[in-house]
Amino acid sequence: MASNDKRCSRRDFIKTAGATGVGAVLSQHLMQKDASAETAAKTSKNKTVPTRPFGRTGKDVSILSLGGMFDIPANQIILKLALQLGITYWDTAHVYGGGTSEKGIGKYFKKTPADREKIFLVSKSWAKDPEGMTNQLETSLKRMNTDYIDLYFLHGVSSMKEVGSEARKWAEKAKKQGKIKLFGFSTHQNMEDCLMETAKLDWIDGIMLTYNFRLMHQNSMKEAIQACTEAGIGLTAMKTQGGGSVKTDSEKELHMAGRFVQNGYTDKQAKLKAVWEDKKIASICSQMPNSTILMSNISAALDDTGLSAKDMSFLKQYALQTCSGYCAGCASVCEAEINNSVPIGDIMRYLMYQQHYGEHDFAREMQDKIPGDIKKVLASTDFSAAERKCPQKMEIGKLMKKASRILA
Repeated sequence: MASNDKRCSRRDFIKTAGATGVGAVLSQHLMQKDASAETAAKTSKNKTVPTRPFGRTGKDVSILSLGGMFDIPANQIILKLALQLGITYWDTAHVYGGGTSEKGIGKYFKKTPADREKIFLVSKSWAKDPEGMTNQLETSLKRMNTDYIDLYFLHGVSSMKEVGSEARKWAEKAKKQGKIKLFGFSTHQNMEDCLMETAKLDWIDGIMLTYNFRLMHQNSMKEAIQACTEAGIGLTAMKTQGGGSVKTDSEKELHMAGRFVQNGYTDKQAKLKAVWEDKKIASICSQMPNSTILMSNISAALDDTGLSAKDMSFLKQYALQTCSGYCAGCASVCEAEINNSVPIGDIMRYLMYQQHYGEHDFAREMQDKIPGDIKKVLASTDFSAAERKCPQKMEIGKLMKKASRILA
């Protein structure tokens, strides 16, 4: 898009926002993007999502990754559009949709086998023992109609005790067999500790971590990201929205959304752009289950106008002002205060999936993994000590009671 066209588009956007309100204009803006998705794919021949090096692996990946936690078999057009516009990094997991996510990718590759070589394909194993990892890898390969996976993750690592010598031997064997090209892990909890320890190793190729405008300003996170970058580890950011959609009952959130609307972005686009400002992050993994979200995210990726220093400062202040509503994943801090009797971090994440991201099926699937004896004590456990230690000042007890009601 030419700069004049961009300025015109933003002026029109601002004008409409003033007349109809933030919520209405965001809805209208995204509906227009949805309706023009096919057209955009056909006309953007010379504009595709940029790439960045993935650590020192020698691979370049698209800065936007297609998260596969949706009904891919019924939405094959999303894969087609994503690839046409340069999203060549596709992410899934053995557990997503009970396997339907991987089967959907397999359906696509069966129909268009030539596209397989264009894709940097990522999947994950929930199992962390060699036998379980082998079984899940073999299942994933079969589901996706492929002989290899470009990057294979251990899913949901919260301590490097889960990624030991057995995992290393397994990864080396799988690489020699040609079944995986690269190996690493994803982490939602204790991210900084995991990254710092990984930076001392020489056999982890990539990490997917929770990383967003709320976390990127913390010194411990900055140090961890820098350490992994110096070690040549490729980094993928996930959970980049930092808590989901704008809460319409919050003046702070409406003010934040309004600020970016005036700059021609939705708040979601601005949050993506904030993470892309950190060039150490190779890609952002985003759930894009429909063409509305897909085209909105691609639009942000194609726009090379960075956020201003004032915008970044604003997001930092907003993060500080609203931190009590967001779990930063430092589970080792709060769980130690209750003798690790309740997986607070996991439950917080499941609540986020359900309440803020609308991923109800996946949330229920994960909640079912919580042992029954833990579910029974959620409402009666005293979390006051954990609350006192929480850097985010979250009302952990209140949230655990809420989780107890949902789980019941």
